[in-house]
Amino acid sequence: MDAITMIKERRSIRKFKNEKVDRELMKEIVDIAKWAPSWVNFQIARYTLVDNEEIIGQLANEGVNGFVYNIDTLKNAKGVAVLSFVKGKSGKIDETNYATSLGNSWEIFDAGIACQTFCLAAHAKGVGTCIMGVIDEKSIARIVNLPEEETVAALIVYGYEADDYVASAQRKETEEIMRFADK
Repeated sequence: MDAITMIKERRSIRKFKNEKVDRELMKEIVDIAKWAPSWVNFQIARYTLVDNEEIIGQLANEGVNGFVYNIDTLKNAKGVAVLSFVKGKSGKIDETNYATSLGNSWEIFDAGIACQTFCLAAHAKGVGTCIMGVIDEKSIARIVNLPEEETVAALIVYGYEADDYVASAQRKETEEIMRFADK
């Protein structure tokens, strides 16, 4: 699959077959995702994969702030990637100073690049994903026993797309989202 096709065809999948994704395949996906670019190549993204139904249930009950859509998606998922990042590295020009007024915002920017790279890698390997942003990062960190130097950026549910699921393919016209800066 070429990159343009992969970008155009990847969708958020919220309904999955009742089948776990093999751990070796998930390792291949993370092995691809690790190539995501990051600030000074710090590679701050971390992936905690959960395929235990009890832990996924706990994430649904305690980790998504009661957001019904996420609860329902998690209850159907056979796998969840907890995307986290190592704090205090991205965006700095030295040990104490950030390069821009955005401060530590580069951490979440790097996590976002890693997140999309993970989802594209999964899509290329036939695994559907959906990124969840309505989360309780502290509860999730506790549930999966995240190291103290990491912060949760997102939950990514993954699995084999259900045969009857239809994801939205609507996109705005290019002219609505693009402009040129002229004097």
